[in-house]
Parts: sequence; C-alpha cells; structure tokens
Amino acid sequence: MAGNNGGPWGGGGSSGGGNRGNNGGGDGGRRPEDPQIPEIDELVKKGQEQLRVLMGGRGGQGGGGKRGGGAGGGAPLFTKGSLLLGGIAAVFLYGYASFYTVKPEEKGVELFLGSFHRTTDEGPHFAWWPFITAEVLPTSTEQIENIGTGSRGSDAGLMLTGDENIIDVDFQVVWNISDPARYLFNLRDPRTTINAVAESAMREIIAQSELAPILNRDRGIIRDRLEELIQSTLDSYDSGVNIVRVNFDGADPPEPVKDAFRDVQSAGQERDRLEKQADAYANRKLAGARGQAAQTLEEAEAYRAQVVNEASGEASRFSAVLEEYQKAPDVTRKRLYLETMEEVLGRVDKIILDENSGEGSGIVPYLPLNELRRSGSEGN
Repeated sequence: MAGNNGGPWGGGGSSGGGNRGNNGGGDGGRRPEDPQIPEIDELVKKGQEQLRVLMGGRGGQGGGGKRGGGAGGGAPLFTKGSLLLGGIAAVFLYGYASFYTVKPEEKGVELFLGSFHRTTDEGPHFAWWPFITAEVLPTSTEQIENIGTGSRGSDAGLMLTGDENIIDVDFQVVWNISDPARYLFNLRDPRTTINAVAESAMREIIAQSELAPILNRDRGIIRDRLEELIQSTLDSYDSGVNIVRVNFDGADPPEPVKDAFRDVQSAGQERDRLEKQADAYANRKLAGARGQAAQTLEEAEAYRAQVVNEASGEASRFSAVLEEYQKAPDVTRKRLYLETMEEVLGRVDKIILDENSGEGSGIVPYLPLNELRRSGSEGN
C-alpha cells in the first residue's frame, strides 16, 4: 500500500516511493531542489489578473491567488473608465471613417448604399458611414496613355495603311476626368478602355490614308481627326472622360525595312526634283516660243496693214492724178515727168555741167565735189 500513499503522480514521502522514482519509475519522482512545474489553473489565473490590470482594474491579492478560486473574487472586468475610453475610441474611429477631404484638383462622389448620391467639391465633408461612402477622384490631373512600340511591345504600333503598307506609329493620349459620376459607374477599367479606343481610332484613320502623306504632310490632320474620333467614341460610352490633346510623336516604317525605305524615299524625292526642273525648263521654253509666235503674228499683221495702206494710198493718188490728167493732159504729163526725174536723180550722186559756161571743153579743174558733199552731209 506504500505506492498508494504517493498519490497519482508517485510523489509520496516514503523511502520506497522515492527509490521507485529514482530507479526508473518515470516522471513522477522529483527531488526537493528541482523547480516546481506551474499548474494550468495558475496560468489561467495569472492571465485573468493581467487582463484586469490592462482594462483598469486591480490585480488579485497574494500573487497567483488561491488554487481553484473563481473569477468573481477579483475586480470587475469593465470599469467606467474603460467604457469611457472605449466610447471615445469608437467615436474617433467613426469620425475617421466618415470625414473626408477633397483637394482643389479633385472631386468627391458620395454613394448611398452603393448608388450615386451626390458630387462634392473642394473642402472637408462628412458622410454617414457605412450607409454613405465617398470616392475622391483627381479631375484636373492630366493622365497619359502611351500607344505604340514603347508601351506594349514591338508590334503594338504596327498598322496597315490604305495602300497596303505597314507603318510603325507612336502617339500619346492626354486625358482627364470631366464627370466623376459617369467615370466611376460607366467604365469598369478606364485606362484599358481609353487605350483600346485610341488604338482602334488610329487604326481606322491609318487604314483610310496612304503611306507618303502620313510620313510627310498629314500628321496634323491625322492628329485632329484622331482626337475628335476618340472623344466622340468615349462620349457615346458616357465615360465622363475629356481628351485634352493627342501627341502624334512619330510614324516610321518598320525597323527591318527602315533603311531600304529611306533609300526609296530619297530616290522619290530626287525624281520629284528632276521632274520639277524639267517642268520649269519646258514652261520657260514654251513661254518663249509663245511670245515669239505672238511677236511674229503682230509683225505680220503690221506689215499687212502697211502694205494695204500703201496700196490704198497709191490707188487714191493715181485716181487723183488721173482726174487731173483728164482735165489738163500737157501740164499733168510734164509735172509727172519732173516728179519722176526728181525721184530718180535724187538717189544718185551727180554733177551737172553747163557746156556753155566756160572756155574750152567746159571742163573745170578737178574738184572732189563728191567727197565735199559727203563730208558736208555727214557733218549735218
């Protein structure tokens, strides 16, 4: 019966029980100098005492308290001070959840049980949480969507033109929020939607254009058409998005054929230059020929008029002379003779000598009359 006096843990006071523990009887035997293992009840009791201290109460007397003592033996779990602190904390947390501030560049949208309630402007606002919640959106901030090779991969900006050429397009769409309520409720993923609409609009415009105008002169026209088409499409969605501007950064041939395309462009420009030079030369020669032809026609017309006028004048003069001749034939005949001789002899260098005016043969000493007359006429 000595084993029964040791209790269930084998910790009896007889020497037989102690020897039983030392000889390998298990964990039941302890020496007096070994530390005492705390009981489970003591651990629970200490935890309750510490909780009371944290909530504003006082700990139990005597350290760990009596074994088996109830919870009602200590201070109450909640005091007036702890309730007051809890109420203040609850009010603070409710105010933190209900108050919100809208900055100058933002707009607030209040939702009543998930439905649109109202739009708020700059300043502090209060919403009765959890019935009313608020979403604050940056309406004045410009946001940018990059579309092309630099945004989503090497093939994102490759588009097919109307003349069946491939072009690499890079552009930016700058936008902001014009209507926060529509933006919040009508678009599930605004940035993805804007990106898809912009890319689709650019592909539509490029498909209606040829390659050369896109690369050279029509970028401004394409940019304006693109901005208008994106805005009209987003308006049809009631998106609440405003397109500020479109930056058409570049349009180039694909990288593998860029060098060859530049050579073709250079050859085309050289061809255009030579054609313009040839056209200028042809226009210059054609204008000169037309001028010369007009001059020749004018000269012929003048000659014809001159000959006709002279013939008409001669005919009129002959008719007048004939009339006079019929009136006085002798006088008119003599007059005609004298006028004819005057006209003939007036074109000839001549010297008239009178045979009866001098001695001998009537020849005077040599005198260079022709030279004197010529020099005299030159002097005049």
